[in-house]
Amino acid sequence: MKYRRLTTQELQELETEFIRFLAVQSVPADDWEKIKVTDQNRVEALLENFSDVVFEKTLKNLEYLEFKTTNDIKTFHCQADKIVMMGLFVEGEVQVDFKNEFSKEMLLELGRNANAELKLYTAEKGYKDGREKELFKMLESGCLISKEGELFKTLEGLKG
Repeated sequence: MKYRRLTTQELQELETEFIRFLAVQSVPADDWEKIKVTDQNRVEALLENFSDVVFEKTLKNLEYLEFKTTNDIKTFHCQADKIVMMGLFVEGEVQVDFKNEFSKEMLLELGRNANAELKLYTAEKGYKDGREKELFKMLESGCLISKEGELFKTLEGLKG
């Protein structure tokens, strides 16, 4: 197994895709019901194979990730050969919680607040263990997928 087995909840959310996967594997619904009772090893192998297919497809198509803490945001543009990070850190006597809220208006308000200092930072690096493996590790460490990369683009625009 290349990644990890999908959880029961993840499998339930992907039920339609799993049914298609079984059809491609030449396992009709009746046979699947029998296999679940008679061949637990085959069930595990099919679930692990499906999990790897799902993760591989997701990771290959993944372009942006985000990681938020109370006063720090890290956004990542996951390119083919490298990953670019844009971050924003807030220092000072100011109440902010990026985990629960973030908007451009919030940034403007923080920028006007004399008690807050916004620090924009950036870095980039190549992939050491391969793109998909590294992105998987980031997801397992708490990064979230950002479909449009709006936050990354916003921070990149601030960098000017």
